[in-house]
Amino acid sequence: MHLQLLDWLIIVVTLIVCFVPALFFGKRAGKSTSEFFASGRSVPWWLAGLSMVATTFSSDTPNLVTDIVRRNGVAGNWVWWAFVLTGVSTVFFYARLWRRSGVMTDLEFYELRYSGKAAGFVRGFRSVYLGFFFNIMIMATVNLAACKIAGILFGLERWQTLLFVGALNVIFATHSGLWGVLVIDMIQFFIKMTAVIAAAYFAVSLPQVGGLSGLVDKLSHTSGPGGINYLNMLPDFSNHWDIAIAVFIMPIAVQWWAVWYPGAEPGGGSYIAQRMLASKSEKDSLGAVLFFNLAHYVLRPWPWILVGLASIIVFPQLSDIQKAFPNLDPKLLGHDIAYPAMLKFLPVGFMGLMVGGLIAANSSTILTHLNWGASYLVHDFYRRFIKKDATEKHYVAAGRIATIILFITSSTLVFFLDSAKDAFDIILQIGAGTGLLYLLRWFWWRINAWCEVAAMVSSFFISIVLLVLNKNGVEISTHIGLIITILFTTISWLLTAFLSPQTDKQTLIDFYKKVRPFGPGWEKIRIEAGIDKKESKAPGENIPLGMLGWVTGSTTIWSALFALGNFLYGRMEYAVILTVIFIISGIVLIGVVNKLWNGNSASETA
Repeated sequence: MHLQLLDWLIIVVTLIVCFVPALFFGKRAGKSTSEFFASGRSVPWWLAGLSMVATTFSSDTPNLVTDIVRRNGVAGNWVWWAFVLTGVSTVFFYARLWRRSGVMTDLEFYELRYSGKAAGFVRGFRSVYLGFFFNIMIMATVNLAACKIAGILFGLERWQTLLFVGALNVIFATHSGLWGVLVIDMIQFFIKMTAVIAAAYFAVSLPQVGGLSGLVDKLSHTSGPGGINYLNMLPDFSNHWDIAIAVFIMPIAVQWWAVWYPGAEPGGGSYIAQRMLASKSEKDSLGAVLFFNLAHYVLRPWPWILVGLASIIVFPQLSDIQKAFPNLDPKLLGHDIAYPAMLKFLPVGFMGLMVGGLIAANSSTILTHLNWGASYLVHDFYRRFIKKDATEKHYVAAGRIATIILFITSSTLVFFLDSAKDAFDIILQIGAGTGLLYLLRWFWWRINAWCEVAAMVSSFFISIVLLVLNKNGVEISTHIGLIITILFTTISWLLTAFLSPQTDKQTLIDFYKKVRPFGPGWEKIRIEAGIDKKESKAPGENIPLGMLGWVTGSTTIWSALFALGNFLYGRMEYAVILTVIFIISGIVLIGVVNKLWNGNSASETA
């Protein structure tokens, strides 16, 4: 593809608008690790929420969704739509608990919640395991997508793409810290949304597609792999039970609570926890996560899905993509590359906007992961275990060095991956079975640090065993492998909870007094702490109201998502019904949030 002068001007303006404001935060970020990694705990809800949305909108996300749509139809997206349950539960049950804990990173939580050498071991181990190994896998998938996009658009080799995005991202991540990341994210979100909506519009407007009505008509008479209907938003339970289990039943019944995945962690974690902890109040923490879930699942999916559906008509086979781009490296060819392939139809000006938007998408995610990973490696490993008494400037410098190392290692890993979907499946498999532990550790005193170790080790072990079996001809489907991993991991950490040494009672009492977790799981500790049952309830805490918020929040998001889809399909009857459900559930949701916010504001005033 060839960019015109107008395209290049728009790209330059886009990068200036996105990145120049972050330069003004370098001095502030260098003051302390609290500023560099947590923005001084003064972030308003709307900025934290926008940053969460922008971070999860990376350069690999449109590719991933396109891959899913081409393989399993629109219904295949339930593998991540199911995480609505996870995200909304974080809003109403965990966001305020995180903010109340007062830790800088979610790993610091371990030595607040657990005791002894085991607590320190878990914190140190996970700081390296998540901050380095897991983190570079995620960044590698994002940069792999950037390489595929650059390969299609400009014919660049992987190393050339990595050199460009590396120079851009490392400079700003090391200079401006989390404040710079937040500001860049805020600006990038609007640029990226404009770009992907434009891409969807021009893809659907192609003569061979014939607009929305032509898209729906053509794909209604086209069967996907195994005879699936590409347009269905729910899988076919009568004719494709195996697909329905894999893409809908497993995610809804098991995956949302059992699997740890960055950005959709049961109970919150990683950069979602980082934004909650950086929020200036519990109210802002709750508001940020709620806004994130609404924008993440309602505003963004359909522009990507429409491009994916249009690509099926334009490039029905992978060979059609190779034919259209003969200079493309065959190793990069896959269903996920159909998204950048569709960008060839963008007119002058919009092509520049899309390229600028994709650079922004890559940066918003990579910048967050560099800052988040560096916070683990410096605050939770280097400062905690290696050099405990250095100055704040020393630790900020260490954070900047860690940032550079993370990018170099993740870039190296790019050369060993083939597609975003493969990496997505690997991450889900490794994190399987640990989610229930992360949900319950807030509400059951008996869970200890050794449970965390048992969960991580058993999950990783069984994942490797299943991978080896598959490589040696023993075919185990993804959902069966997920169930095996979950059962093995859950049994391992539950046995550990009863057989291993318990957490020190004083640590449990201190944690209970500070965070005030609710439910019967802490009754024994409440009694030992000598706290009256009436006084044990945290200000603004209302469990029935939280449950109502969880149900109405999930209903609001899904009904809005599918109402929009049916409007696009021209199925007005379904669209109107779903819109009514959205309005009713949304009104109830707003009432719940206002009550919780007002209760929280009253407690803060008191």
